[in-house]
Amino acid sequence: MKVLVIGSGGREHAIVDALSRSPQVEKIYCAPGNAGIARQAECLPIRDTEVERLRDFAAQHDIALTVVGPEAALAAGVVDCFKAAGLRIFGPTKAAARVESSKEFAKDLMARYGIPTAAYRAFSDYAEARDYVSGRPFPAVLKYDGLAAGKGVVIAQTMEEADAALKEMLLDDKFGEGRVVVEDYLEGPEFSLLCFVSGRRVWPMVLSQDHKRAYDGDKGPNTGGMGAYSPLSFITEEDERYAVERIMQPMAEAMVAEGCPFEGVLYGGLMKTVDGIKVIEFNARFGDPETEVVLPRLKSDIVDIFCAVADGCDARLEWDDRPALGIVLASKGYPGSYEKGFEIRGLDRVEGTVYHMGTKADGDRILTAGGRVLFVVGRGATLAEAREAALRDVARIECDNLFHRTDIGHWALDK
Repeated sequence: MKVLVIGSGGREHAIVDALSRSPQVEKIYCAPGNAGIARQAECLPIRDTEVERLRDFAAQHDIALTVVGPEAALAAGVVDCFKAAGLRIFGPTKAAARVESSKEFAKDLMARYGIPTAAYRAFSDYAEARDYVSGRPFPAVLKYDGLAAGKGVVIAQTMEEADAALKEMLLDDKFGEGRVVVEDYLEGPEFSLLCFVSGRRVWPMVLSQDHKRAYDGDKGPNTGGMGAYSPLSFITEEDERYAVERIMQPMAEAMVAEGCPFEGVLYGGLMKTVDGIKVIEFNARFGDPETEVVLPRLKSDIVDIFCAVADGCDARLEWDDRPALGIVLASKGYPGSYEKGFEIRGLDRVEGTVYHMGTKADGDRILTAGGRVLFVVGRGATLAEAREAALRDVARIECDNLFHRTDIGHWALDK
């Protein structure tokens, strides 16, 4: 079959890579793709939010399956557009994707259906939000109620920090016009549970953990993710069972009950607190960079799973026991301002897997073209071996404007 993948980052490269391992796939297209994806798929000059152009391409080129990567495409209604044209697509509708595109919608749903999460209030008025936060204990968790590329969450330690964040979100419209959700602060290790979901059917993937802070020791500003690994030693089988049975399954059933059944990947951003596992956030698609360490562990044919979800059929998932650990190489200055166009050398010397996150081709040269640029995956019999393998490969890559963390996996390895 011919398959179309929508998106341009490391997540999409990992999806393309998984599809390329399927004997059912004859041709892969990716819109718009990147320099690494171009080695495994034909890249198209179509942006991920140009839903009508994507639909027309799929119809004209006999695409049997389309897989949506980024949240922006889902929020733009690409799934609704494809389904209206009778085209098979993997991903949730615009209504179901509100579980990510509106923090308030997700929190209200959890409150109604008894899904464990932090207490919260939502505000559109700056003065009301400020008054509420000033009367609550710190730290305070402030979330922009909308899509913000993983950067719309502020954990304010002081009123001054909270006030600055509220002004950005409610007065300056830093991420666009919207509301703010103020949550109680929770403590504990975070982890990601991605599930394939088709209505009431829920198939959990292997657990992973993302590292959000820019620098070693979990220091520095929040980013879209500086690395990830799988599996997790600090989450027990009982924890995992609770997360599936008390969080992911009930959320899938809640969305059916609300008239917006979910189809695609439901991402649970969870935390193991002293009071049990609670939801930090839900996303409506594959996580990035978690996908880049989860999909390499998938032994089943991913085409069978994508089609089962899209068609409402049963699926069976098999996983490789060997750990995977990945390290992001990011442009210096990220997540703030950074320069692009630096040449990347040494990719041909890498022994493991490299997923391109923000690159472009210039003839035979590969150049940096984003904040997060490459994702280097190491595998091994143990997590420690996987980290060593990833770090060895990172050392083989040369570029004058990249930095990375060296302690990915520290929650499991360095405790």
